[in-house]
Amino acid sequence: MGAGHSHALERAPRASERTTIVLAVIVGAVLFLTTLGALAVWPSDWSLLRSVPVTYSGAQWVSVEVRSVDESTGAAQVTVVDDPSGELRELPPADLGTFEYEVGDQVRALELETGELIFGDFERDGPMLFLLVVYVLLVIAIARWRGIGALLGLVAAFGVVIFFTVPALFDGANPLITGLVTGSGALALLLYLAHGINARTTTAYLGTIAGLSITAVLAWWAVGASRLTGIWSEEGSHLELSGRSVDLQGLVLCGIVIAGLGVLNDVTVTQSSAIWELRAARPEISRWSLFQRGMRIGRDHIASTVYTIAFAYVGAALPAIMLISLYDSPLGTTLTGAEIAEEVVGTLVTSIGLVLAVPLTTGIAALVVGRDAIAVEDIEPDPSATMEA
Repeated sequence: MGAGHSHALERAPRASERTTIVLAVIVGAVLFLTTLGALAVWPSDWSLLRSVPVTYSGAQWVSVEVRSVDESTGAAQVTVVDDPSGELRELPPADLGTFEYEVGDQVRALELETGELIFGDFERDGPMLFLLVVYVLLVIAIARWRGIGALLGLVAAFGVVIFFTVPALFDGANPLITGLVTGSGALALLLYLAHGINARTTTAYLGTIAGLSITAVLAWWAVGASRLTGIWSEEGSHLELSGRSVDLQGLVLCGIVIAGLGVLNDVTVTQSSAIWELRAARPEISRWSLFQRGMRIGRDHIASTVYTIAFAYVGAALPAIMLISLYDSPLGTTLTGAEIAEEVVGTLVTSIGLVLAVPLTTGIAALVVGRDAIAVEDIEPDPSATMEA
């Protein structure tokens, strides 16, 4: 028994050449459609970006350090970091509620032509850089090459959003197509860089695309049917006042589609890996049994991820929830109000896409690694299994 078990663990299932070709054709078609979609919504006017002045005429941003604080007025005595003279200057109190300056604070201030300083924001470069370095080192130390691939994929995916999605939306592109193109392109970069070019990754990619498509269609219907305008958020108001013809309702739609990428990717990769490992442990198992066993894992994943999504949205909307709770309104009115409705609709749409992505991915994976569609390759033996033998 031990020797047989060890031998099974030394063999890793992989898609046969025929199945690999079929998967490659399907992915090629998806990427071809993605390219066509990108060309259809490609931004034509890049000057729309960074064309709104952020300072007064003749003013400039400077970094200052708080040296002392006047407790009676809340004003601070500061020195400009790049000023070698070290001259003390006054920074008026910022309108931050109960938050006050502290000695040693690094502040970004606007210096007017008159020499007056106006509070802009606190400098956060140091703490944020520290967290980033710790995160990167931990990912590389624990996940190794896959971690490096995942980090590179993350950078590439954010590049897609910043250099394609944002300019396209500013240029008035169709938000549904923009969201789908962003999702398809970013997912391809993320998955293949993090997990390698193989049938297992392709299965996860196709399952995610299926879930993303369902999410996009549902979001398109839900945003229109719920009459979500996007104008009630502070960011939406600023965009409306920026003089740019941004479709705020379309922005809500595109945001829901992109927000679903993370959880969909998590579920589909896990389901794909689970089916592969089940096949490795039980080479004789049928496709139907693979699907059934994979769905047992998938149901647990659905149960945990659904409330993960819900709490993520609640955390993002917590200030709005607290503000609304101050008013004597029925719960139904509160949940369907403009301030909360966007989060509720986003949660429900993403959750539906997530739930449907699990059986879709599990079914695709069970077909790909079925007994008639796999080959077997050697992998490094499991030391514990060898000892058992």
